[in-house]
Amino acid sequence: MLPIVLNSQALKVAVAGKGEGLHRRLKVLSDGAVTPSGVFEDRIPRADELTGVHLLFVAGLDEQLSSALAKLARAQGALVNVEDQPALCDFHVPAAVRRGDLLLTASTGGRSPGLSRLVREALERRFGPEWEGHIEELARERLVWRTEAIGPAAVSERTRNYVAAKGWLS
Repeated sequence: MLPIVLNSQALKVAVAGKGEGLHRRLKVLSDGAVTPSGVFEDRIPRADELTGVHLLFVAGLDEQLSSALAKLARAQGALVNVEDQPALCDFHVPAAVRRGDLLLTASTGGRSPGLSRLVREALERRFGPEWEGHIEELARERLVWRTEAIGPAAVSERTRNYVAAKGWLS
């Protein structure tokens, strides 16, 4: 697994499928402030509709349709995620907790989504809504520190000390 966070503004994302699975994927995208360039509900997109798509989410389709759609999307250069079918996936979506710009994730590489969900729930309890304000506060401090022309290691150390002084991770 390669843990990365992608700039959704630089990507063309599409979703195909039906039912609850499709709506779960649309919510994941919405939570990440991603507006899909294509939503193909209850139908398989044509190859030309997938031109330029970087990521395709597939959900709520049987394995045969999902496999055919994954093959079609890859032929157009897209990476594919098929819900609940790890063998058909180029990438997995971790369980996520969002607190403003703080993004905490848990993943088992698709091997145990239930465990990822349990870890996410624990993170939600540990990192409550107040963390959105903590991030804003630290961002302001970081701007001040960066104007002092100190290096990244010193900024990191100041961050560590600031968080410790506030007791946020105690």
